[in-house]
Amino acid sequence: MAAANSVVLVVISCCLIAASNAQNIFSPLMLGYYNRPGICNQNPEVIIQKIVNGSVAADRTLAAGLLRMHFHDAFVRGTEASVLLKSPNNDAERNAIPNLSLRGFEVIDAAKAAVEKVCPNVVSCADILALAARDSVVAIGGPWWPVPTGRRDGVQSHANETTDLPPPSANFTQLLSMFQKKNLDKVDLVALSAAHTIGRGHCGAFSSRIYDAAGNNAIDPTLDAAYANKLRGFCPPRDTVTTVEMDPNSSLNFDSHYFQAVLAKQGLFKSDAALLTDAGARSLVQTGASAPIIFKSQFGFSMTKMGRIGVLTGRPGEPPSQIRKQCAFVNP
Repeated sequence: MAAANSVVLVVISCCLIAASNAQNIFSPLMLGYYNRPGICNQNPEVIIQKIVNGSVAADRTLAAGLLRMHFHDAFVRGTEASVLLKSPNNDAERNAIPNLSLRGFEVIDAAKAAVEKVCPNVVSCADILALAARDSVVAIGGPWWPVPTGRRDGVQSHANETTDLPPPSANFTQLLSMFQKKNLDKVDLVALSAAHTIGRGHCGAFSSRIYDAAGNNAIDPTLDAAYANKLRGFCPPRDTVTTVEMDPNSSLNFDSHYFQAVLAKQGLFKSDAALLTDAGARSLVQTGASAPIIFKSQFGFSMTKMGRIGVLTGRPGEPPSQIRKQCAFVNP
């Protein structure tokens, strides 16, 4: 037992060291970017955390909303807050079908307004979203992870680019390919899939698994039959509006129960079940289920890594960027 514990501690230490040194591995983001002398009179990260904590205390489900929004932002154009932009023609990312159910925009807007009062034209919406996702997870008992800052905001947002988002119907090969295109690996894929430990999913995203797996009203054989019948009780045929817990009986707590559910064939989406179709991914799922501390450490490291996808910092050759005054609109 002592030897096993030592191995666990070594793995955890490696994950934490890797996360804490992330700013040295990748530039130009840095921890405490806004705390440098002459940048802000108050620490904007504290202001953002206060807004997020108050919002999540009032509605615990917002944690899943903010975490999902950060993921959807990162996978389309990178972590440059394009998901927050509104369009007069309804053709921005937030108007695309995968994003119609995003929640938490009002939290980001409130945090931005609060920060602008004490530190105008300095803190990006992209950084606010990355910090809010982290703080919301911590607020419901999840892990803390370092969020290097210094991002700038993009000035474009296109609904047709949301094809970069992994769909809930994806198989493992498709999932891994989509993650690798964002410089994320198999370990990141499994760790970040566990974000499904919180939140709810729409019936339409998995209805084919409980009604039409083989075109004859059959249940998907990769889904536990008793669980499928329970889902049928929540989701009548052709119901696309009702939502159910993605992690049965544990959707408001950030824990490793998701992995236990996947191993029990109770992953809600086809993409969840797909993790068991690859030997390496299955092993990672088993580790996550049996070693929650290791999972949480890896989740934090993978989130830091995801938060660096496609960042804009104003370097030569980058797409145009700015610090938006309002997160939903490009500056005039």
